[in-house]
Amino acid sequence: MEKSLCTLAAVIFLGGFFDAAQLTDDTTTEVHLLLNSTSTAASVTVQLQHHSTAKTTPTAAQKLHTTAVTKKKLHRKNISRDSEEENNGEKKHASKTDKKKTQLDCPPLGLESLRVDDSQIRASSSQRSGLGPHRGRLNIQSGIADGDLYDGAWCAEYKDQNQWLEVDAIYLTLFTGVVLQGKNSIWSWDWVHTYKVQLSNDSVTWITCMNGTEEAIFEGNQNAWTPVLGVIPVPTVARFIRINPQTWYINGTVCLRAEILGCRVHDPDDIYSSEQDLGSKDPLDFRHHNYNEMRKLMKSVMKECPDITRIYTIGKSYTGLKLYVMEISDNPGKHELGEPEFRYVAGMHGNEALGRELVLNLMQYLCKEYKKGNQRVVRLVTDTRIHLLPSMNPDGYEEAYKKGSELAGWAEGRYSFEGIDLNSNFPDLNNIMWDAEEMATDKSKVSNHYIPIPEYYTQEDAMVSPETRAVISWMEDIPFVLSANLHGGELVVSYPFDCTVGWAPQEDTPTADNAFFRWLATVYASTNLVMANPNRRLCHYEDFQVHNNIINGGAWHTVPGSMNDFSYMHANCFEVTVELSCDKYPHVSELPIEWENNKESLLVYMEQIHRGIKGVVRDQMTKKGISDAVIKVEDHDHDIRSAADGDYWRLLNPGEYKVVVWAEGYFPSMRRCHVGMEPRATICDFTLTKTPLKRLKEIRAKGLKIPQDFLQLRLRALRLRKLRATTKVLNQRRVGQRMLQEERKARGA
Repeated sequence: MEKSLCTLAAVIFLGGFFDAAQLTDDTTTEVHLLLNSTSTAASVTVQLQHHSTAKTTPTAAQKLHTTAVTKKKLHRKNISRDSEEENNGEKKHASKTDKKKTQLDCPPLGLESLRVDDSQIRASSSQRSGLGPHRGRLNIQSGIADGDLYDGAWCAEYKDQNQWLEVDAIYLTLFTGVVLQGKNSIWSWDWVHTYKVQLSNDSVTWITCMNGTEEAIFEGNQNAWTPVLGVIPVPTVARFIRINPQTWYINGTVCLRAEILGCRVHDPDDIYSSEQDLGSKDPLDFRHHNYNEMRKLMKSVMKECPDITRIYTIGKSYTGLKLYVMEISDNPGKHELGEPEFRYVAGMHGNEALGRELVLNLMQYLCKEYKKGNQRVVRLVTDTRIHLLPSMNPDGYEEAYKKGSELAGWAEGRYSFEGIDLNSNFPDLNNIMWDAEEMATDKSKVSNHYIPIPEYYTQEDAMVSPETRAVISWMEDIPFVLSANLHGGELVVSYPFDCTVGWAPQEDTPTADNAFFRWLATVYASTNLVMANPNRRLCHYEDFQVHNNIINGGAWHTVPGSMNDFSYMHANCFEVTVELSCDKYPHVSELPIEWENNKESLLVYMEQIHRGIKGVVRDQMTKKGISDAVIKVEDHDHDIRSAADGDYWRLLNPGEYKVVVWAEGYFPSMRRCHVGMEPRATICDFTLTKTPLKRLKEIRAKGLKIPQDFLQLRLRALRLRKLRATTKVLNQRRVGQRMLQEERKARGA
């Protein structure tokens, strides 16, 4: 009599082998299994590693193996993160965020991350090609319209219990669980309530997993967006796995998105079994770091490289978490004359965790390579002041971190604690400028840079998050020249403008520096190993490869109030958005390869800060630097200004440029500057002569007005002071509210 797969196995104690902290180790553990064709024990090795898509030929001789765990089931683990908090103001938070966190025993096969190829996924039937099995990937997104080639799930053609979605793991795999999700659509509701799991070695003979003496029925979804984990009662070794829906939403159809959890098993008969993903050779801390772990890592980097690093904070989140920045420079803590300032910002959306980890990896890498004497890194650190903000939205990240990489869904932790999307929380200065140009009789008189924050934005009741306020203040304190905003969920680099004229849904909206922005985007995209792969699959429904993996933000979708646009319009900083991966929150096992995918891009992008022209604007008599001098490049309708010490940086493509510089109380000065092909800025210094006192008296006698440009500069400074004042009031109010809440909890306890 044939027995169920889930009852054939010998009882083997696996202990703590599957701890998620070991998923990136190269170690293996022997698991002894009873073959169902013999009474002798065979030895197999469970390998906690990436899953390759290289194919092997299945044979009927391959037998299905199972393992049972003594006195416990292999299920979600709770791993305590007991980090001792050092700052008294953060101890209360530590008790909340260091609670037990959901971890999965085996890594995902890679449906969401696209490690599993479309050819590895089959189904019993499909409603149409756009709802085929290749669309049954966790968190896959559909377009606005249903009915195209890129819908948001696999959907069966028939509504019966004979439908299935099948995944070929290629290798023998210890299957431990299934993560299920409903269909992504704004037009219909479809999800699976319950399902069975079937396993096979040849895709012909299938056996249903059991729960004791009965076929296991797994709980599915109650809505379309929340991922639900189904744990296989007895982890089972096989090559193929099927999800067999049993019940579904009464007004919907059989639709699902899924991820499969499993550890690869070494098969001595598999000629491809020795092939392993190399991951990364860099000795970095490849794991997801919560708030306390992030602080510890940053402190360890500073301890390792005290001469080139500094940690500082730019503000606090709504719940009081500090926004930490790592500065890397040969003279940390000080702006050096002529040295440009660079920044990477990650974690604007808390659930887009890859950017956070890449920034943490980057600071470790720069430290280690600088100590080794890597000339490229030494040159970067010596010639550039680098600022790394790994988590702009720490409150959101902590929410996503509690769920983990496979269970956070598409939006858990995206927004700030107040529910604000930080990606569109900056002032919309674009339409202020465009409206002024439309009303002006002479558009050349309308300021195209350093546009002040609008009055409404500075009020206490303005819907402006404390995180956004902190970043704006940060921009004012440091004369940033170049930046990138790291996101996730796609593979593309977008460049300003993000906002369209009149907030049109989609419209190409270039800046005056469109050519250089396209260059910046291309530099990152062309060196990213995944973006540059012409054979890669679409993440969701948009084919960015036809645009060489770069796109104007407005042409993609309008985002009024983006940080990119604000940086360009309000400050001197050029900034792009990098969508790093199809998977917003990759599993820890994916982090080494994601670092390798992005390492060269992160480095070469920083090096672009040394293109164009730079110099110092000085007073002819005193030789001191002149701040806020206007630097205008002919045929470029976007000006910049000199920093506090008179130094400036103007990013430009190679060519000959006529540059005019002027400042309040000085005569203008003009020079022609040449920008070469080499990544080294051309020095173009300017010396300005003060306007004679006699001439100033003549101007005032005639009743002439002070130039509008300088009035706007003063208004800009006034609005910033108001914004900082209201920010201080709101922060104090929040601190008082938190203290009051803690007192009430203490009384209740």
